[in-house]
Amino acid sequence: MDEVITAADASASFRSYLLEPSIVPSNLPLLSAFLSFSLAQFFKLFTAWFKERRWDSRMMFNSGGMPSSHSATVTALAMAIGLQEGVGGSAFAISVVLACVVMYDATGVRFHAGRQAEILNQIVCELPPEHPVSCVRPLRDSLGHTPLQVGAGALLGCSVAYLMKNSN
Repeated sequence: MDEVITAADASASFRSYLLEPSIVPSNLPLLSAFLSFSLAQFFKLFTAWFKERRWDSRMMFNSGGMPSSHSATVTALAMAIGLQEGVGGSAFAISVVLACVVMYDATGVRFHAGRQAEILNQIVCELPPEHPVSCVRPLRDSLGHTPLQVGAGALLGCSVAYLMKNSN
């Protein structure tokens, strides 16, 4: 005989699935990555204050700066996968390659694009007011990272993943 599932049964089953406590907390790599990203963005407030002696809350939402949140995120992901599943698996290999690409891009392409934007902004500021390009909005010049910023982000990401793994 065929079993019929009522709407009440389906709703109760769905609620118990959503409320099960092990759904999100069991994903150590994902949580490590998100926490590392959040901490790196939060730390940018203090490093910007240390550098410029003023608070700039926009730094929490900007790219660039110290430490690199991109590097923190991908290294936390790779480290957590390595700690949880071992370094011999495909997931670890993929995450390490992803981390290398992201960190290389942050110090290479994005860093130099930011430098170009800085120079272009300076050139536009020196144009006479009647020039058609003189009133364009300045380009964002804080795009990439120095190797030190990337290294600090990577260290943060590894530390967060290690601490999260050992706190369980």
